[in-house]
Order: sequence, then C-alpha cells, then structure tokens
Amino acid sequence: MDDDDGLHYAQYHSSKESTYLAAIRQLISSDLSEPYSIYVYRYFLYQWGDLCFLALDRQGQMLGVVISKLEPHRGGPLRGYIAMLAVKKEHRGKGIATKLVRMAIDIMIERDADEIALETEVTNTAAMKLYERLGFLRSKRLHRYYLNGNSAFRFVLFIKESAFTSRLGYDVNNEEEPADRLELQEELQPELPPSA
Repeated sequence: MDDDDGLHYAQYHSSKESTYLAAIRQLISSDLSEPYSIYVYRYFLYQWGDLCFLALDRQGQMLGVVISKLEPHRGGPLRGYIAMLAVKKEHRGKGIATKLVRMAIDIMIERDADEIALETEVTNTAAMKLYERLGFLRSKRLHRYYLNGNSAFRFVLFIKESAFTSRLGYDVNNEEEPADRLELQEELQPELPPSA
C-alpha cells in the first residue's frame, strides 16, 4: 500500500526475512531502550508476522516498523499486543507511526480482538500522545519495568464492550449494577478513530 508521500507500507512476510530482519533489528535497537535478542524478533515474526508492518521509502529502505501479536490473555479476552514500534528519527512527525499502529489495530480487529495492549516508557511523551489519540487508555504504571530501570505505562484499547466491562468486574447486562459504574463505562469507552 503506497501513500501520498511516496512511502510504501507492507505487511511482513517470512519469505523476506533475509531482506528485512537485520533492518528491523537495527531500527528497533537504535530506537528502543530494551536490548532484544534475535530470538525475541523471531518469536513474534514467526508466529505473528502477518500482524507486523513496515514503512519503506522509494528505495526500499526501512523507515518504520510495528511488531504485534494476538492471542488469548490468561484464558480470557483475545488480546492484541503491540510489542515494538520504531520510526527513524529523521522521519518522525510525518504520521508513519500512526499509520503503522492503525494497520496493526485494523488487522487485529478483523481477527476478532477484544482488546489491544502495549507498554511504553513513562518518559516517552510522544508515544503516549500517539496511543491516546488512537483511543488507548492508561491502565497501570509498571515501576522499573525496563532493564534500564525506567518505569512504563500499560495502555489498553478496548475493542469490545465485554473486554472493558470485565475489567470493571461486572456484567453490563445485569440491570442491578450501580448507575455510577455504567456512567464510568460510557465515559471511558473510547471512540475508535477511522483508519487514516
């Protein structure tokens, strides 16, 4: 899929591992604070490569990547997870990260995700603003979550009402639930912005 700026967005495919894996590792290792081994990348790409997307320039150079997965969470909701997102510094602010995340969200919704979660460092205000613009809510603070000692916020995007209400600990269809809980649910339920 091409956009107006001459960028090409592509779904990762295992047949292109020799072309893309080294570029993905280089981009993510230069952008994120966590040092991931080759096995971490393969864990995601081998099982959920079709949930991972790349942004490439006209010459085929990688400018951005999102790596995701989708599986049942602790026997409960079908949870999408955005594990890694990186865009080259000189190409930030052009909507590349938004487009990549939106593509990952869209395919997870197509595959019946109940919710989508991720973590980001508490110091990464640009990422937090991006996720909040896309409808994610801060779920919890994870102290000293990263190897560098930084804390993280977990963000969750509730796709289905059942995933959201299960977090509140009640059944929305039960008419005897307190009205203030129903009001809270309506207030916090994000509107999912349309695809860009």
